[in-house]
Amino acid sequence: MSMALWCVVLAGLMPYAWTGVAKARGERFNNRKPRQWQASLEGLPARAHAAHLNAFEAFPLFAAAVIIAQMQGAAQGPVDGLAVLFVAFRIAHGLAYLADTHLLRSAVWFGALLSNLALFVLAAMA
Repeated sequence: MSMALWCVVLAGLMPYAWTGVAKARGERFNNRKPRQWQASLEGLPARAHAAHLNAFEAFPLFAAAVIIAQMQGAAQGPVDGLAVLFVAFRIAHGLAYLADTHLLRSAVWFGALLSNLALFVLAAMA
């Protein structure tokens, strides 16, 4: 399995890391009413939950970009590099969310988006 596909696996699991932070740092988690518990979060746990949701939102485009690039026969080295870059940007995004650094968070979010777009460009050029 290529490095890019391993990055898809990692990106697919990333939301659970952020929700783990929310559960570990927030008020006692209520598994009977998880939505109410999530809505009551404040501060760092709330930001961790937001990072969790955003990681889920970012995943489909990334997975599609990697799979399409590989299906189209794009050069594996650049595909792997862009996939690793996406994962690095998304980790930085989650950490920026936790640190409440909104400008950095937006910048790395945009970097991840550009990584996806570059994967589609590679696919189109293959």
